[in-house]
Amino acid sequence: MKMVIFFALFCVLFFSGAVQADLQLGFYKSSCPKAEKLIQDFVKEHIPNAPSLASPLLRMHFHDCFVRGCDASVLINSTSSNNQTEKVATPNLTLRGFDFIDRVKSVVEAECPGVVSCADVLALVARDAVGVIGGPFWQVPTGRRDGLISNTSEAATQIPAPTFNFSQLQTSFANKGLNLTDLVLLSGAHTIGVAHCTSFSNRLYNFTGKGDEDPSLDSEYATNLKQNKCKSINDNTTIVEMDPGSFRTFDLGYYKLLLKRRGLFQSDEALTTNSNTKSTIVNLVNSPLSTFMGEFALAMEKMGRIGVKTGSSGEIRKHCAFVNS
Repeated sequence: MKMVIFFALFCVLFFSGAVQADLQLGFYKSSCPKAEKLIQDFVKEHIPNAPSLASPLLRMHFHDCFVRGCDASVLINSTSSNNQTEKVATPNLTLRGFDFIDRVKSVVEAECPGVVSCADVLALVARDAVGVIGGPFWQVPTGRRDGLISNTSEAATQIPAPTFNFSQLQTSFANKGLNLTDLVLLSGAHTIGVAHCTSFSNRLYNFTGKGDEDPSLDSEYATNLKQNKCKSINDNTTIVEMDPGSFRTFDLGYYKLLLKRRGLFQSDEALTTNSNTKSTIVNLVNSPLSTFMGEFALAMEKMGRIGVKTGSSGEIRKHCAFVNS
């Protein structure tokens, strides 16, 4: 009986490892040797003219990986009222950069038709865009294939919400094979980019449903937000820097703000409510920036492997917004 259990366990570990091994650095070195250079060159040419796009592209990659794995399902357009895709789910309505991904894909398609997946394009673009604005570099093993299914309900339930408490965050990340350290590090992406007031205005105006303010949010910061930014709970147009003063710079500002109770989202503040994650934050703040950069890179590599489709699974889409007919 013990031998049977051991053999079964061995098979699980072996095949699990084989799935991971299907992603490899330089996957396209024979089938499309110029692919990664073409992508990198396009990003280096265009992101300097639109540096604020780096954050949305990174966020798009994150949102993609959290629903059905990193398979570019977030890029698929809805085809009818009965086929609503991830794109139109509430967490994804503020995503932007879809046209940028389409343009990159068209460049690669012109070089090697039907070879490079949209999932790999997205993963590489996210990495390269962050690099252009001075962020960390991380390895992106390739070989992902594109998914065939995308639906709005999965995105609505599986993407971590800005209103999540610590328990909800921990569960959400654990469901994707990510631990508490990954949670803190990946949340560090909030050092760049902006947020819409509606993502956190309940903390300012109606935290418990009684017209009150979230007591965990620094009161001076809350007052400033109400007076100068989000002047009503229903403001759905105003945007706020997630890391005021350096929202286009990959630095430690986000973590420093958390320790001052100035994280925008409830999910940001939640990271300080657990002793383990708060300790990680303190250690990052007290370490050189290079420490955060290196550890963030490792967390991104890990995230980029979530639920990948390889081999004969899925397909290589001709256009990222549509499955092949």
